[in-house]
Amino acid sequence: MSDHEHVYTPMTKELAAQRKNLAPKPAEAFKAFSQSVFADGAIPAKTKQLIAVAVAHVTQCPYCIRGHTAAALQHGATAEEIMEAIWIAAEMRAGGAYAHSALALDVIAHAQSNPNG
Repeated sequence: MSDHEHVYTPMTKELAAQRKNLAPKPAEAFKAFSQSVFADGAIPAKTKQLIAVAVAHVTQCPYCIRGHTAAALQHGATAEEIMEAIWIAAEMRAGGAYAHSALALDVIAHAQSNPNG
């Protein structure tokens, strides 16, 4: 058993069926929505899957990482393209922290200009 299986329950056909049986209408609507979103359109399906790989790394969803990495490969993405998408996600996540440092710098500036309150 791998480490991720200790933290994240492996997705099985039984769990998928249970999820669908407990709320069939939303499950079907979500499936149709997902199929529509990831279909070829103005953005090719391969590119959509690479975007999904990047987003999955930002949201840190292990199920999405596995599923969209597999889908990207099925749509012809290379290992290099997938890794570049992951690096884009890493940069964007780091960039968010860097950009939001302006909030901390604002508090520091206010505290320094008004040390008594």
